[in-house]
Amino acid sequence: MDKKKIFVTHVFLDKYLKELKEKYEVVVWQNKDIGREDLLRSVKGVSGIISLLTEKIDAEVMEAAGPTLKVISNYAVGFDNIDVAEATKRGICVTNTPGVLTEAVAEEVIALTLALFRRIVEGDRFVRAGKYRGWEPDLLLGTGVKDKVMGIVGLGRIGRWTARMAGALGMKIIYFNRHRDEEFEEEYSVVYHTLDQLLELADVVSLSVPLTEETKHMIGERELKLMKPTALLINTSRGPIVDQVSLIAALRERWIAGAGLDVFEDESKIPSALYELPNTVLTPHTASATVEARIAMARIVTDSMNDTLEGRQPKCLVNIDVWKENDKN
Repeated sequence: MDKKKIFVTHVFLDKYLKELKEKYEVVVWQNKDIGREDLLRSVKGVSGIISLLTEKIDAEVMEAAGPTLKVISNYAVGFDNIDVAEATKRGICVTNTPGVLTEAVAEEVIALTLALFRRIVEGDRFVRAGKYRGWEPDLLLGTGVKDKVMGIVGLGRIGRWTARMAGALGMKIIYFNRHRDEEFEEEYSVVYHTLDQLLELADVVSLSVPLTEETKHMIGERELKLMKPTALLINTSRGPIVDQVSLIAALRERWIAGAGLDVFEDESKIPSALYELPNTVLTPHTASATVEARIAMARIVTDSMNDTLEGRQPKCLVNIDVWKENDKN
């Protein structure tokens, strides 16, 4: 009997797949990035796809895979790269990797905040350029975080951990979320506000929401102009949540003081204006890039693939309705 086939879209994951290779035929794309035509050709006849957030897994890919495709295991918390509705219609399970990168991303939020307020990147460049000649009392004066207001947009796992870390630094925490969490508010002295109120009050606005039709460009010109001119915007979620054109204008014209960005609208083509602006700190989508997080993500991806193909409900199933429907049949 032929082994079920799994296609893996990135060579990075190869080192984590020993367990799957013992049971299945595992084919790993050996180059850094896979093109569309190669993806469509490579998924033919597979039972499972292990994908990255950079690959668009839509109806065309599912059709190319054919009726054998049972599971798409996404190496990411977000799954906006996958047409979940189409997968559900076809009875295909979609899984993600929640929970294990929470702390790493929250740490990046705090790191970007401190880097901007304390002008860490500017100081590094200043020293490397040979401009430092000795201590001066007003050299690169920054801003402290104690008693500043951290405004968290989205109180999921990452938003909650960000609140805990910011609170430990002496910041005051406010948040906006679709649903209030009064228990969390009481436990951590966190205060709920509408989005507009949060933007007006916060010294730091941190975005921790998934990318959906509702959240795309939720931060645009109107929202940026509501923020304090001394405030920072931190985005470690998804680039399209912020209207990048409006953000560049806000940074140039000093509607806000600065931005820490780990994600961008089009990560293959970041506008040169963002490089040139002195009031930005930019990182290459590495908020979750810790050894601990990457290993844990790989474990979940492997378990999700193995569980689904062996007939067990995967723990990190995005479209739970698929499993309920399969159980009926």
